[in-house]
Amino acid sequence: MRASADLDTLTDFFDRYGAALTCGDLPVLTGCYALPGLVVADTYSFSFTSVTAVALSFVGAAPDYQDRELVAAHALIEDVQPVSALLTMVAVEWEFLDSQGQRVPGERYRYLLRTGDSGPVICTVVRTG
Repeated sequence: MRASADLDTLTDFFDRYGAALTCGDLPVLTGCYALPGLVVADTYSFSFTSVTAVALSFVGAAPDYQDRELVAAHALIEDVQPVSALLTMVAVEWEFLDSQGQRVPGERYRYLLRTGDSGPVICTVVRTG
């Protein structure tokens, strides 16, 4: 097995993840994460060790997107760095579309992904902007 540095694999992964974000598909979202996992931002960090904890961290996301009339999320992959045989660091800027079809810039993140038998999963998320 090799790292998930293949751009098509990463694009498919983030397309699935972005669709799940905007519609609040918790089973798909939780399936995108390795356990345990870590989220790091400027003012907070948290870890999760269960599928329930991952799901709870996303409960408010879909209603927030609906309130802001965001209907789609697209990951613009900016950089891919293989870290080891199974780990890859991916820099992503999220771009959203609103209900009028207008582009809405989002935040930037770095995702540390581990490749397993069923594809990449997120080990660590770092908000970068």
